[in-house]
Amino acid sequence: MNIGTRIAEFREQKGWTQDELATILGISRASLSHYEKNRREPDTNTLGKIADVFQVSIDYLVGRTLQSNMVMDHDIRKFVDELELSDTELVEKFALTVDGLKLTPEEARRFIAFVRAERSLN
Repeated sequence: MNIGTRIAEFREQKGWTQDELATILGISRASLSHYEKNRREPDTNTLGKIADVFQVSIDYLVGRTLQSNMVMDHDIRKFVDELELSDTELVEKFALTVDGLKLTPEEARRFIAFVRAERSLN
């Protein structure tokens, strides 16, 4: 399945017209029609908006995964965006735990590196 087909299916599931979705995305209906018919592909900014509107990952829209729901919660995204590897007080301040055990500073750095790598894929 391609980007256009997924966009059209999601739009139809919501019961929206192309005009309605185009207005939500801040693009023209003609542009949306081109995307849905696979004549053009959305730019990165528009692709992100589409993923946000339908609460799916960009990876799902472009066919890199079959899992549509790999989107970080807004609060988690905000928290992750504010993390700094150089902040040694981070682990103490937030008491990050996995399976009930507090992360060591090294584990926290690896965790943050993993999340950043995942974000770069989206």
